[in-house]
Parts: sequence; structure tokens; C-alpha cells
Amino acid sequence: MSLPFEYDGDEALGERIAAALKQVIDPEMSLGILSLGLVYAVDASADPVRVRMTMTSAACPVIDMIVADVEEALHGVLPGGAVDVDVVWDPAWDPSRMSPQARYAMGWD
Repeated sequence: MSLPFEYDGDEALGERIAAALKQVIDPEMSLGILSLGLVYAVDASADPVRVRMTMTSAACPVIDMIVADVEEALHGVLPGGAVDVDVVWDPAWDPSRMSPQARYAMGWD
């Protein structure tokens, strides 16, 4: 299984988590959080499931909105629906985390 984030848990659940997270969009960038490389890790072996992610900037005005969207997206695929999103700043996000498609969409390739 190749996911765009570190993952600990059941493989089939990991695929469903990735599919759900692909639907979460950063409204400022108009790109998905996975293609931006904002999700660092998901620990589905924990209860609640833990998501470690970042934002493109600590000054991001939509942090709460993105976190709420992640929680909502995952409630439908998680057993029990319990999720804890931890927004971290270390390591800092940088454009090298973006997928080639996201870099192209931003005009960076």
C-alpha cells in the first residue's frame, strides 16, 4: 500500500481514509490537502484515530475549517467515527511536499 502520508493501521482502512481525505480542499489554494502534502501521518491503530497534519502557513485563516472538514470526512469511514486532528508546525510545510499535479496546477512546473 502506498499512501501519501505515514500510516499505521489496517490496510483497507488506510485506503478508505486516503479516499476520504482526498475530498478535503484547502480553500485558499483550491487544492486537496493530500496533493498539497499537508497530511503527515494517520494512526488508525489509536483510539481515537490520530491525524497529524500541517498548513501551508501558521497564519492560515482557515485552519479550523480544514480541521473540521478532515473530521467530517473521516467520520464516515472510521469505526465509531472518533478522530483527533493534531495540527503541527514541525516540520514546517514546504512546496516540495506537493504532488506533481498540484505543482502543475500552481504553475510551478
